[in-house]
Amino acid sequence: MSLSHTAAEYMLSDALLPAPGGSRGKGLRLELPSDRLLKFVTVGLPLCLVSLAFAREFSAGLQISCFSPTNFTGKQSAYVDTACWDSLVHHGFDAEGHAVTKSLWVLKVFPYSLLVVAVLMYMPYLLWRYAAAPALHSDLLFIIDELDKSYNRSVRLVQHMRKVQQASAEPERFWEEYERARRERYFEFPLLERYLTCKQHAHSLVSIYVLRSLLLLFFMAATCLYLVFLHLNIFFQDEFSCSIKTGLLQAEPHIPPLIPCKLVFFSVFQLISLSVGGVYVLLIPVVIYNALQLCQWDKGLLSVYEMLPAFDLLSRKMLTCPVNDLNVILLFLRANISELTSFGRLNAVSALREATANKQDIDTVVDFMTLLAGLETAKPKH
Repeated sequence: MSLSHTAAEYMLSDALLPAPGGSRGKGLRLELPSDRLLKFVTVGLPLCLVSLAFAREFSAGLQISCFSPTNFTGKQSAYVDTACWDSLVHHGFDAEGHAVTKSLWVLKVFPYSLLVVAVLMYMPYLLWRYAAAPALHSDLLFIIDELDKSYNRSVRLVQHMRKVQQASAEPERFWEEYERARRERYFEFPLLERYLTCKQHAHSLVSIYVLRSLLLLFFMAATCLYLVFLHLNIFFQDEFSCSIKTGLLQAEPHIPPLIPCKLVFFSVFQLISLSVGGVYVLLIPVVIYNALQLCQWDKGLLSVYEMLPAFDLLSRKMLTCPVNDLNVILLFLRANISELTSFGRLNAVSALREATANKQDIDTVVDFMTLLAGLETAKPKH
């Protein structure tokens, strides 16, 4: 065996991908990076702000300060603060002088309502995790495995072609068989292509993804409307008039009918509500952008894998409407590009193909490896 043949064998052996480890399935990302960022912000922000609000409440004690009459003792003033905080009702008069009341009790439950917001924001991700992630995980495992295997099969095919070419007593007949195999598409492995074509007609994953996005948009919009309602009705009233003349105290003449009170935590709740509402408003376009990604194909990823003999969805114009499960799978393949060992090799081959003078003769990685292995130099000249 000549040195050139030995070098070609080593080159083809090095081009083979190593066997995948058993931990490939554990490393798959079943959430897009932008969706994961959305989850951390939409769920984590209200939880963080609620924690700060509770910490301030526990450290500062009572969240109200009432201006009791000067003749009240310390215990009586403390009772006024507690009673007004428990009732949290503003007593006032309308334009005609009639007594009116306005409940401010929503301020007391505001931190707990943010906990409800955090739970609601997490529900779309629970839907995706339990309704779509298991099927997506199996699809990604199969497709990644088949893509890497298709690349290895292409390299092994060139190795076999070298052995057949070296053992052939009639080189011209070998090259005739090779050209006929290229014309009649013998080098293809259609299992993966047919599987991906079937995924174009499935819509379970894309339906769940769109439903998750719509739920997230609905909950974010509902939260923003809730905060706007609080600001218009409650969050501009940090002072109110409280009445403790109820029950046994109703007949006491020394107790004034109304006692002015001030909410000491008011600015904190305003800041929390503005922070949550502002961030959610800014994130709404991000959610819409993530959903609109389903309206176009990731042709960059597809064009690289066009170098495989079994992957010509683009060149044969087999892609239909992008709103289907195949497009969702391609988005997650892009997110799991580190698990695609063959992507780096094929990306390099695709770049080298563009730099080759006779790139019109190189359709697949088989043709390129044939050129690198020196088989083309042994081709008879006509």
